[in-house]
Amino acid sequence: MIHVPDVRATVAWYESIGFAVLNSVVDGGEMSWALMSMGRSEVMFNAGGHPSTSHRREVDLYVHAENVAVLFESLKTRAEVVKGIHDTFYGTREFIVRDPNRFWVTFAEEASSVTS
Repeated sequence: MIHVPDVRATVAWYESIGFAVLNSVVDGGEMSWALMSMGRSEVMFNAGGHPSTSHRREVDLYVHAENVAVLFESLKTRAEVVKGIHDTFYGTREFIVRDPNRFWVTFAEEASSVTS
């Protein structure tokens, strides 16, 4: 679970990149909690958090995605790119961006599933 300052705004951003809302709680008109998924990855957002600063990484979210090259093209102008597409020693192709809360989000797929 990741504590964020604005659950509704966070959910909207994650929906815009392909996540789906599985469940949420709305208290007095304010969204206070949400469960979201993309592929085989799930994440929960809860109210009461603070955005990360540029000097530290409070959260590193790792998301298994399909076709990271296409996803990267759609995100590279809408999010701060921390590291572009690269292959890792552990067999994935991935990239890293910051979400609206400045948390790091790594999108990865198995390198063997990437077609040239």
